[in-house]
Amino acid sequence: MGAGHSHRLYRHGHSPVHELPPHCKLAAVFLFVVVVVSTPREAMWAFAPYAVLLAVVAGAARIPAGYLLKRLLIEIPFVAFAVLMPFVVPGEQVHVLGLALSENGLWGAWNVLAKGTLGVAASVILASTTELRALLLGLQRLKLPPLLVQIASFMIRYGDVITDEMRRMSIARRSRGFEARGVRSWGVLAKSAGALFIRSYERGERVHLAMVSRGYAGSMPVIDEVTATRAQWTRAAALPVTALAVCLLGWTL
Repeated sequence: MGAGHSHRLYRHGHSPVHELPPHCKLAAVFLFVVVVVSTPREAMWAFAPYAVLLAVVAGAARIPAGYLLKRLLIEIPFVAFAVLMPFVVPGEQVHVLGLALSENGLWGAWNVLAKGTLGVAASVILASTTELRALLLGLQRLKLPPLLVQIASFMIRYGDVITDEMRRMSIARRSRGFEARGVRSWGVLAKSAGALFIRSYERGERVHLAMVSRGYAGSMPVIDEVTATRAQWTRAAALPVTALAVCLLGWTL
């Protein structure tokens, strides 16, 4: 998969969560999200234990609360959508603080906020404790189709190349006195976007030719074989198994 590659969400550390194999963490987070989504929205009490479970995992990973909350801001668009639901979803009306709100909309808003927040928090914890290269190796270990893993790998690495190219073009424009101001600047920006596309396409062709000349035949060699012990699987399974117990209680109580 090439050299190690970190991302902005990754928080370097040596916690028990960091040391778990990536495919164990991927499986645990996926199953946890499935359990959360499967929980009936009427079982409002069940979402508190889910949050406690994530807080315990974040504590074990030594992720500060402020760091986690800051990364949760990514779900603001979903929050805005949920806030609008009581006003736009048809159904029986209830009055809250003098406002006529849809009962179905209120339940829907609660469902989106609770489950969405827990899912995003679980994903942030996963990203904060696992490097991108490890995530790709984990997906490979979980038998995700190799072509999808390769596409994800190339996308991540080529994204950095495109970002660097955009930065150089921006510096070149500023060095020539250009500043984007109003509609008149759109022509220059459009030409820059076209030039970026051509350069990216040509770069992709050169990279592909270089890979083929080095023996690439449609599959990437596995440099590191990631394995997990039974104890590591057991520790990773603690999160979804405990969540499943809560979910079952939510359906029966």
